[in-house]
Amino acid sequence: MPTEIVLASRSPRRREILEKLNFKFLVDPPEIDETPQLGEDPITYVRRIAAAKADAVAARHDRACLVIAADTTVALDGEIFGQPRDLNEARRMIQKLSGKSHYVHTAVSVRHQNAGADGCDTAEVVLRVLSPELVDWYIGTGESMGKAGAYAVQGLGAKLVAEVRGERDTVVGLSVRLLGQQLSQVGVQISGLAGSPDGSPERFGLEK
Repeated sequence: MPTEIVLASRSPRRREILEKLNFKFLVDPPEIDETPQLGEDPITYVRRIAAAKADAVAARHDRACLVIAADTTVALDGEIFGQPRDLNEARRMIQKLSGKSHYVHTAVSVRHQNAGADGCDTAEVVLRVLSPELVDWYIGTGESMGKAGAYAVQGLGAKLVAEVRGERDTVVGLSVRLLGQQLSQVGVQISGLAGSPDGSPERFGLEK
């Protein structure tokens, strides 16, 4: 049984998802270089970054801990849209995505004992055709900062979204279904978590 659960992320959205599952966990975000490699496709990129986060944090904790890491990127025609560096870049991202279907890739990596599991889930998001006034309003909220693709589907950015095809948690930043599958792969069962063998919704205790 894991001695502790460690979330290798500073994302408030990922913390909220784990809190809704009644997880008790520490937050220990790593500092890694998240620059895409030359010619790297979005899925390869996001899987590499999530795995690097998990490995970096696992290395500084007891191996009996359960480390959960994730990374999310937005992709349009193979172009990676990470977190904007400033509001001008956020505006350019949103303008590019306006009226278009794009993909949101969230990779999840877990480490426990000597085992690890890595995976990625993808959702498709369609943004509305955005007027300059709506773009100005959204940029003015400041919500774009710290968000892959410069919008938050769970926040005010929902006004920009026409449709989500896939798991909403994937767009937010942590696929619960994928997490359940990966925890099973490393020998940890979370009762009631989607993807785990025990489908009971009443209990969220760690089991080994």
